[in-house]
Amino acid sequence: MYENDNESGIGQGYFNNLEDNSYHKDADAMAGVMGAQTQSRTADGAAQEYARQDHAGQEYARRQEWTAAPERTVQPEQAAQPEKKKGHVFGKIMLSLSMGLLFGIFAGVGFLGVTQASGALQKSLPASNTETTIVPHEEIGEFPATVFSQDEDTKVIYTTAQTNVTEIVKDVMPAMVSIVNNYTEVTTFWGQRYQKDHSASGSGIIVAKNDSELLIVTNQHVVADANELIVTLDDGTEAKAKIKGKDADMDLAVIAVDLGDLSAETLDAIAVAKLGDSDELELGEQVIAIGNALGYGQSVTVGYISALDREIELEDGSTKSFIQTDAAINPGNSGGALLNAAGEVIGINSNKIGGSSIEGMGYAIPITAASPIIADLMERQTRNKVADGETGYIGISYQDVTDDISKMFGMPKGVYVATVYEGTSAEAAGIMKGDVITKFDGERITSFADLQDVLQYFGAGDTVKVTIMRPSNGEYTEKEVQLTLGTRPTRSR
Repeated sequence: MYENDNESGIGQGYFNNLEDNSYHKDADAMAGVMGAQTQSRTADGAAQEYARQDHAGQEYARRQEWTAAPERTVQPEQAAQPEKKKGHVFGKIMLSLSMGLLFGIFAGVGFLGVTQASGALQKSLPASNTETTIVPHEEIGEFPATVFSQDEDTKVIYTTAQTNVTEIVKDVMPAMVSIVNNYTEVTTFWGQRYQKDHSASGSGIIVAKNDSELLIVTNQHVVADANELIVTLDDGTEAKAKIKGKDADMDLAVIAVDLGDLSAETLDAIAVAKLGDSDELELGEQVIAIGNALGYGQSVTVGYISALDREIELEDGSTKSFIQTDAAINPGNSGGALLNAAGEVIGINSNKIGGSSIEGMGYAIPITAASPIIADLMERQTRNKVADGETGYIGISYQDVTDDISKMFGMPKGVYVATVYEGTSAEAAGIMKGDVITKFDGERITSFADLQDVLQYFGAGDTVKVTIMRPSNGEYTEKEVQLTLGTRPTRSR
């Protein structure tokens, strides 16, 4: 009915009086409550203070009692708690020990059962006839290794032990020799001929001794072009040697030392090598290489058979099979021995084969393939160089077949026969114009210089086997002829 208090019939003063009266009544009530609370807090504080004083008095009294009676014992109910803890730990320990004992008993019973079951199974199996033999290393001519070999009934176990390589070397060293080849190198420059003396080192093996000679096998290239050959034996004795025979195809040569040039002591100190069988070699078999490495004297290296029947292409284009080994074969080792564990020669080393650019790849001529050739060379006549002007005469004019000519015209390398003179040894032997001489007394001929070197050991009247290549229908076929050398005719003035 009224929009505000000022306009009401009652007015603001009425409400203000009501509020003031209510406020004073509330204040009086609040003061009464606060007074009661204050009295209550005062009473509570007094009670608490009294209690604290009473508690302090009691505490003081107790301290006086403890001070007056220091030997006071703990009451039984106070000591009961620790006793209960000790008993609990002891029980756990006893339980653990009991469980461990039970586990051990069950494990033992299980192991016993398995053992008995295995024994019963073994007895039920058929008996084996295999016999096991342990062979001491002293009875094995092998290098340090464990070797197992087994057939149907026997199993042989070779015990691992160190075989003394020194003993093998001591046994074979008296059959090894060093060789020095003193030769003359001849070169031609602008029509002028120049000569220079050189020395080369190699090795050899004593393979036989007859009534008058000590026979030594080596490589053909070791003794090629020799003016003089000096052999040093195991006891240090030096002696001159002569060429008995050479085979260029197999790079083999046999030289001879006159027994009359050796003392009785030296003859007692040397030995003849035992030749083995290279066909029995196996991959991985250990071997010993002995030779006059770098010309310093005999040296020993040990290695393995890396390959058998290794095909190697030689300088003339031909291919031969060799033994490959990782035993060091250095310059000067050529002509030396490759030995098996029994001290037998199973190869003749050659540093020339395969070159020397790759480490750990050496080659040797298999002794089984070389033996027939060595036997043939030992039967030949020992030759010395003949005096100048006394060498034999063939009776041909020639032309060298060089590498370029050989490739261009498909001709074999050697000495091309341009002319056969009438009434000469060549004509009598059946040599014809167009033939190519490739071998003379078994030694390979690649140039007229090679032919002249060989002719130094042959005089008039000597008969020599000559190998020629003869053209026929556009191809060359090999032919051998026997040539009896004649006397060089005197030039007419």
